[in-house]
Amino acid sequence: MKQMAIKICIVFSMVFAAQSVLAAEPVPVFVSILPQKYIVQQIGGERVDVSVMVQPGADPHTYEPKPSQMAKLSKARIYFAIGVPFENFWLDKFAATNSKMTIVHTDAGIKKIAMATHHHDGEKERGHHEGEHHEDGHHAGDHHDGEHHDAIHNDDHAEDTHGHEGLDPHVWTSPERVVMLAENTLQALVKADPDNRQYYDRNHEAFVKELRQLDRELRDIFKNSRGMRVMVFHPAWGYLAHDYGLVQVPIEVEGKNPKPAQLKELIQHAREEQINVIFVQPQFSSKSAKLVAGEIGGQVVKADPLSENWKENILTITAQFKEALK
Repeated sequence: MKQMAIKICIVFSMVFAAQSVLAAEPVPVFVSILPQKYIVQQIGGERVDVSVMVQPGADPHTYEPKPSQMAKLSKARIYFAIGVPFENFWLDKFAATNSKMTIVHTDAGIKKIAMATHHHDGEKERGHHEGEHHEDGHHAGDHHDGEHHDAIHNDDHAEDTHGHEGLDPHVWTSPERVVMLAENTLQALVKADPDNRQYYDRNHEAFVKELRQLDRELRDIFKNSRGMRVMVFHPAWGYLAHDYGLVQVPIEVEGKNPKPAQLKELIQHAREEQINVIFVQPQFSSKSAKLVAGEIGGQVVKADPLSENWKENILTITAQFKEALK
């Protein structure tokens, strides 16, 4: 009887210990964009308190943090970067604001592809699909065994290997790439909060399983659409297009609205390819897209790559793309 009582006490003490760990203060972290909040929460759950730097409707190419965000940043333990352009200027300043904060490049190790361009000849389009690059600028076919770019950097190791000119930063639009974002996120959370490793591991395993299933669903959705063109204002869907055999046709030219001659070319191309839907995102002007749509008798549809509910948004976008390709 006495031994039974001792065993019960041990069991209760283990349960209370586990509960006390989980009941500790959540890890305060920052992310650059809203889709990252979704990713971090899938792994961190109730153990993370996530703040987002780029506010809804703002442009991550040119965002400037608010003073209140910089003040909050001083208390964060991790900053999850993802390679969007504004980080090139601000990450060093974030590190200086909080020297104890770890900056994690969640896009480390992801093969970057070239940004889709305004050109429509076959060589350019094939280059977009085949021209994968490592984040350090090497071609996907290059081998550099023994070189490993750590996903986790402190402020004194903040050399810039991200946001290279011509490479597409929108890695979160692909479930396959999100698997790598999730892995880098997991490693950072375990390092910051090792007592809850099992909790993070379980969440990560479930999330990756969900991502693999989503990838299978998308491959099935687009299995008969290979090579078909989707016209967009800003080429934010490069990885989604790359993975499922689509071709982005951007209206924007190197971050600027197209000139009249370029608009004329786009309109002609849209007519030839029977494109009748143009996708725009709320962070950019839709004036040029509406002009092209008017000329081809098409319509403008909003597609936001920065939506907070990442999975729901990917499913919505793929359904819109599929409908437009009919």
